[in-house]
Amino acid sequence: MPGITNAVFRWPVRVYYEDTDAAGLVYYANYLKYIERARTEFLRALGFEQDALTREYGVVFVVRRLVIDYLIAARFNEMLTATVELKRTRRASMEFTQSVVREQDVCCTAEVQIACLNLEARRPCAIPKPITEELRT
Repeated sequence: MPGITNAVFRWPVRVYYEDTDAAGLVYYANYLKYIERARTEFLRALGFEQDALTREYGVVFVVRRLVIDYLIAARFNEMLTATVELKRTRRASMEFTQSVVREQDVCCTAEVQIACLNLEARRPCAIPKPITEELRT
């Protein structure tokens, strides 16, 4: 079930046929899509829509750095859970630990740094105050 428990946000993901490679395993790049969706849903659960943030504040969030470890493969039609745990917030960036899990088995783990950019200037800028305030609670 989606939501935040014990400071970890969880988002369900089903593996579709289109997510798999010729061996029937999840293609490695699709794990990045799963964790991206989970971060989007994490912000949405906090009350922030990314398109609204762009309209209201002129900002976008972009991946600045990503380290991922692939541990076990998921297969077609399996139910997975993508997790999001905020580790650190700085003035213009956030650092997350994320994973994709099948029941108790961890398929992959990732350390992700997200930068806040002013879309017009294409330069780093401060994360909007309403977001940093909500993240502190």
